[in-house]
Amino acid sequence: MAKMTPRERAIKALTLQQPDYVPTMELEFQLTEEMFGESYMSEKDLNRGISKEEIIDHNARLLAKVVEYFDYAIVMVCYGVPHFPDEDYTDTLIKMQKKTREYLSEDRLFVCHGDATYAIPDGNTMLDFVYSLVDRPDEMKENARRMVERELERDKRLIDGGFDGFALCSDYAFNRGSFLSPAMFSEFVTPYLAKLIEGQRQMGAYVIKHTDGDIMPIIDQIIDCKPHALHSLDPQGGIDIAEIKKKYGDKVCLIGNVNCALMQTGTKEQILESARYAMENGKPGGGYIFSTSNVAFKGMPLESYLLIHDYYLKNRYY
Repeated sequence: MAKMTPRERAIKALTLQQPDYVPTMELEFQLTEEMFGESYMSEKDLNRGISKEEIIDHNARLLAKVVEYFDYAIVMVCYGVPHFPDEDYTDTLIKMQKKTREYLSEDRLFVCHGDATYAIPDGNTMLDFVYSLVDRPDEMKENARRMVERELERDKRLIDGGFDGFALCSDYAFNRGSFLSPAMFSEFVTPYLAKLIEGQRQMGAYVIKHTDGDIMPIIDQIIDCKPHALHSLDPQGGIDIAEIKKKYGDKVCLIGNVNCALMQTGTKEQILESARYAMENGKPGGGYIFSTSNVAFKGMPLESYLLIHDYYLKNRYY
């Protein structure tokens, strides 16, 4: 098989085919200071007399450095994108995406956040949210419909601006089950997730659905909404990638499953075993993208991430 570009490799996996080797990605790589001695700038750097253009250029160059070093086939434009006070964030995302492409030597698949479905609320709003589902269900459904409608309008701008797809990052589950019961999930989330993904796919977008936790009570509903891929296959939530591959590997691309908790506190042997289990069970037949079960977060020992990256390089070829 001829060597593919990272973009071609990603598309093969997302469409349940077998590329030349398993692609890799991360939703975020937060260890730039530890790895490269550099950090992303933010809108606060405007106060130091640095222009918006200079901030975007610096951050795009750093993101490209991360992407090329780790050979990410899919580039998530999120971490390191500034929130300028006088600029629409969607416009900033498009600028960051375009500038990052300029620094890359090979074509890659670019995605950004694109979810608009109800997620687990934070502690400040959780009670109000669950009371509203019971007391004002029609109002909450109408709000869900409007959120999806607005998101699809925004998504059209992002696709027209050069993005290839979206990562839908609303979390639905804790480690011991879904936040909403399967019945409530089918009422307040599934119809709107299906509408969102349908609209995004009609634009030609590739859609990755992320959620942490134990998604087994609701996984059939999620997969029936037809995302191209499912991330993060969280082992802390009891997700067994071997089971998921066997049951759903012909329906959805699998991304992740390398245990982030072990990468922070586990032994070298435990970390490598998690990487091995994810790769050996996700890889066969294609339709798998190697990554952690969440993100490469600040506080994770860099050595742990480099350990799984080294494993990836040695075991990625079909």
